Amino acid sequence: MMRNVSLAVTIIVAGTACGGREKGGSTATPEEPRKGPALAVIDLSQGLPEEPQGNMLGLPSHKPKFLETVRTIERLAKKDEVKGIYVSLGAAPIGLSKADELASTLIKLRDAGKKIFCHAEGYTNSTLMLAARACSSIAISPAGEVENIGIAAQVVYFRKLLDSLKVHIDILQVGQYKGAEESITRDGPSPQAKESLESTLAGLRKHWLARIREGRPKLEDAVIEDGPFYPERASKAGLVDTILYDDEARNKAKEACGAVRAMDVVGGSSQKEGEGLAEVLRAIAGAGDSAPVAVIRATGAIAASDRGAGSGIGERRLSRLIERAERDVSIKAVVLRIDSPGGSALSSDLLWHGLMKLRAKKKLIVSVGEMAASGGYYLASAGDEIFAQPTSIVGSIGVVGGKLSIGKTLDDVGVHAVTFPAKIGDARAASRAAYLSLLDAWDEPTRARVLEGMTSIYELFLRRIIEGRAGKITRPELEQSAEGRIFSGDEAQRRKLVDKIGGVRDAIARAVELAGGTADGRVTMLGEEGGLWSALGGDDDGPFEQASPLESVGPLAAPILNRTPALTQLGAVAMPLLRGEKVLCVLPFGLSVQ
Repeated sequence: MMRNVSLAVTIIVAGTACGGREKGGSTATPEEPRKGPALAVIDLSQGLPEEPQGNMLGLPSHKPKFLETVRTIERLAKKDEVKGIYVSLGAAPIGLSKADELASTLIKLRDAGKKIFCHAEGYTNSTLMLAARACSSIAISPAGEVENIGIAAQVVYFRKLLDSLKVHIDILQVGQYKGAEESITRDGPSPQAKESLESTLAGLRKHWLARIREGRPKLEDAVIEDGPFYPERASKAGLVDTILYDDEARNKAKEACGAVRAMDVVGGSSQKEGEGLAEVLRAIAGAGDSAPVAVIRATGAIAASDRGAGSGIGERRLSRLIERAERDVSIKAVVLRIDSPGGSALSSDLLWHGLMKLRAKKKLIVSVGEMAASGGYYLASAGDEIFAQPTSIVGSIGVVGGKLSIGKTLDDVGVHAVTFPAKIGDARAASRAAYLSLLDAWDEPTRARVLEGMTSIYELFLRRIIEGRAGKITRPELEQSAEGRIFSGDEAQRRKLVDKIGGVRDAIARAVELAGGTADGRVTMLGEEGGLWSALGGDDDGPFEQASPLESVGPLAAPILNRTPALTQLGAVAMPLLRGEKVLCVLPFGLSVQ
């Protein structure tokens, strides 16, 4: 296998040296002006490590590195054509220190007369601080969340576990505040360690609060660390200014600073991991101009991550396929084949937005396989027409949420966790700051806040369906079929959730008809090109692999799950919870009809 990969890389280098094959002209899209006032785009959605690792082929990573990013931003101050800076934070975690330095760097540009705009799918303590300090306008995605939950540290203690295992411990220390061994020699902190940790956290909190107030002086103290807040409430509280998708916020930023073009300077589409390699491989493999009808498969649970999702729907990967279909002028109609129980609410909403943008330019036909449930139906509702079989499962329009908490389990085996909030004296501070932790259960106020957010997402879900199926179903009619109910395909048609009864061939025939062709016309399977790239086991994403859910549970469990598809599905839809997602548009049980 390694020989094949090495050979492929050699061919790539040779092809690149010779100039490769030019991209077909039919896929070209109108470009923005190359000159004139520009909005510089800083895309940090992939994170901001000091030194990211290479990918699985040993090729260098194109993810932004911290030092290079800061230096690149500094140089923008001298570029007269740059009128504004757009910072796309995605949902990536960025440490407090890095966020603080990035904010200071951006403030220098703002002082030089350049407008700064920030957008995120979700803000953390640190990215909110960055945006509050540096950005004159802060935007968030409609299904996002502001996790201004306060600063805290959580320490786990293993003493009881090690005692039960008869493990003898010899640890020495110099300095009474060192405390490095306490996790394995104590069941809780010593007074010295507690004093040291709380003092440090108090200092961090003081700086964090001051930085946020520096940019947003009108924010009430009670609001700054009382998250999580969902978009509408965050907007009312003054934490964010607008509720927009990333592309909408970017276009608004261009207008606000008088730019005629967007210029990727950090991250961005020109530097997405693996895309350059994927493009070269597609050319070598013989992937030419697209057929007028394209088929995109969306199979499995919906998650933000492209890796570890098994055969599931990775939001980034599917978004790139949707964008590719939108840009390709030779594609006139798209068939989205859905077989999904749903998953991440945020990812479902971002994908719905991408599908609606695609639908504005081309015909979008949805074909439901085994199911389009919850988040799967969220996606389906973007279609011009929805086809389903009578035996398809449709609906489950609702929201579930929660998290796993293993603190008591660990206590029983001798592992104890203690949360140290930076805000001393607030009885709720520890629970609020640790609400994402697997080690602590929610208290009642936190549970109420999360339920409030879930209700907000449910209302958004209903609005998206009404918008996607405009003129086909009313709000009262939809409410009769919502709240988690599921239906067979023919019942879903009677309830106006589905347009036509038919399989994927019927959906493709309809797409071909709408594209102006005949029923036997050519069809492109986006993301499934053949040739060399397929021989290498690749897909549209470039040199990455997705691990099967079975790989993570080990060879002993795999035979059991293989024989019980409902368990496999339940495990797949539970994965977002394990990754820290709290609100899901998902079928809340394993269901397999055979």
